[in-house]
Amino acid sequence: MTVTHLTYEAGELTASPTLRAAVVGAGFMGRIHAESARRAGARVVAATAGSPERADTAARSIGAERGYRDLDDLLAHASVDVVHICTPNSLHAEAAHAALSAGLHVVCEKPLATSVEQATALNDAAAAAGRVGTVPFVYRFHPMVREMRDRLAQAEAGIISTVNGSYLQDWLSRRTDHDWRVDSAAGGPSRAFADIGSHWCDLFEFVSGDRIVRLSAQTSVVHERAARGSDTATEDVASVQFRTAAGRVGTLVVSQVAAGRKNRLQMEISGTDASFVFDQEDPERLWIGRREGSQILVRDPAAMSAPAARYARLPAGHAQGYQDCFDAFTADTYRAVRGEGAPDGLPTFADGLRAARITEAVLKSAADDGTWTEVAT
Repeated sequence: MTVTHLTYEAGELTASPTLRAAVVGAGFMGRIHAESARRAGARVVAATAGSPERADTAARSIGAERGYRDLDDLLAHASVDVVHICTPNSLHAEAAHAALSAGLHVVCEKPLATSVEQATALNDAAAAAGRVGTVPFVYRFHPMVREMRDRLAQAEAGIISTVNGSYLQDWLSRRTDHDWRVDSAAGGPSRAFADIGSHWCDLFEFVSGDRIVRLSAQTSVVHERAARGSDTATEDVASVQFRTAAGRVGTLVVSQVAAGRKNRLQMEISGTDASFVFDQEDPERLWIGRREGSQILVRDPAAMSAPAARYARLPAGHAQGYQDCFDAFTADTYRAVRGEGAPDGLPTFADGLRAARITEAVLKSAADDGTWTEVAT
């Protein structure tokens, strides 16, 4: 850590050590991570790309001070406190292990790893090293998600009866659409569910305090795309029925081929006294339904619960969105790195392992024609 920077929260200015961050991978997510690191007060001192020749270009593209030819070069020569891993999924485990072995804190894109075994090893390694390891399940940081969570914790819903939702995208809806994620050699055995279904499941368990214990899943490949490094096609669509530890039943539909849907995570939790709906594409509002009538609750720090108001960075009427969530996640991660305590709801490697276990159960059930399958604890 180097000089201090000033942060403003809860009406007070505080001085904190300036962390030095490195970003491994300079694509879309690498740029998001780098921007959130700067907004959280860190220096982005280092970057790597997919090849040594692109190191300098990678550094320029994300605004890092210097590019390094690969992770080994970065770890050997850069002075870093925390590493952000934004590589293809198949490289997550190796890169995270290397950073932890070097004594660094790690932010690793999801999925944390492409198997439960790898995710378990990473979770254990972070604990053994005494390092902070987080996974950006950033939808937890929408203020209206926190409001929903607080109201559910206060039993405002009454008896929760059902849960339903979807996560729909269209960026692979055409046969000609391609990306490294469609190749199981780079993206892992699951694509649509591991990429976005994991977000939905994490968000449900976070806001409800309940856990998915059994599920029945179906997956389908809508477009047969030529895989560049593997003959295995990953799913475009997943449909999941599930039961929770509290006995609730739920359904989830995941698709990356739903034309017109750009990034729609929608969740409805229905109860006997009240129901709640959150839509990630309309994150400033929370629908609350009651038998006597329904209402739209608009994000307003003055009218929200304290846990939710903490993440409402702007006054009412000034929209917050995805980057704001990422900024809040990174800022909370850095608080934990600086030893200021783990903020409530910070998603750690343990949550990444949890997502890997749910994904494993989905793939196992789908391969067995939807057989009900237990989710490992």
